[in-house]
Amino acid sequence: MNFYAVIIGTEILNARRVDKHFSFLQKELAKYRHELFASFVIKDDKELITRTYKMIQADPNGVMFSFGGIGSTPDDLTREIASQVFKNSPTVVHEKFQQDIIERFGDEAYPHRIQMAELPPDADLIKNPINNMSGFSLDDRYFFVPGFPSMAHPMLHNVIQTHFSQSTTKYRKTLYAYTSENTLIDVMQKVPNSVELSSLPIFVDEKPNVEISVAGADLDKVITTFKHFTDALEKLQIKYKLM
Repeated sequence: MNFYAVIIGTEILNARRVDKHFSFLQKELAKYRHELFASFVIKDDKELITRTYKMIQADPNGVMFSFGGIGSTPDDLTREIASQVFKNSPTVVHEKFQQDIIERFGDEAYPHRIQMAELPPDADLIKNPINNMSGFSLDDRYFFVPGFPSMAHPMLHNVIQTHFSQSTTKYRKTLYAYTSENTLIDVMQKVPNSVELSSLPIFVDEKPNVEISVAGADLDKVITTFKHFTDALEKLQIKYKLM
């Protein structure tokens, strides 16, 4: 699975608020040995949100956590856009959520708060333990929660625990070499697509060093790939240390 975070909020981009969603989601997924594939912080712009959602929809392995924009103010665009992108349909009234809104707010549900019950067809509610104003999910792959961390984080804690608690095993081997990464580019080019490669250049006293890390689900491939790097360094008589 490729996990995406979409954090919608002009107030984050103009520094009126500080994002807290990225670090939360990173840590929550790590509990089950998952990693984020990509994270986007975007403004409340209809075209930008639409393009971002469509890009993620095009990934057959994509799972999305979208923060913000599900309220009832004019800048809350998420419900309408999600319905068009993921269901190719206008929003419809979710009767259970409509009733929840009426029970909480009574006459004050009208004329604006009640609009929060207009969701994409076949949406499932994500329970909000703070005030019962739910988020929603589509196809158990796309999850939409409020922008408030105090609400969004417990909601997604339950989502991840319910849907993605089966941990995955990733094997990793890392070395630190006393040379520039340029020395090892030929070896890097031979790393198979199934093995994740990270090359991190590090300068110490203005001298180039590099941290090489390889990882993957197949331990034998990780070991074989890593050995190509150690063999190359030993052949060139370049010192390195395992990490």
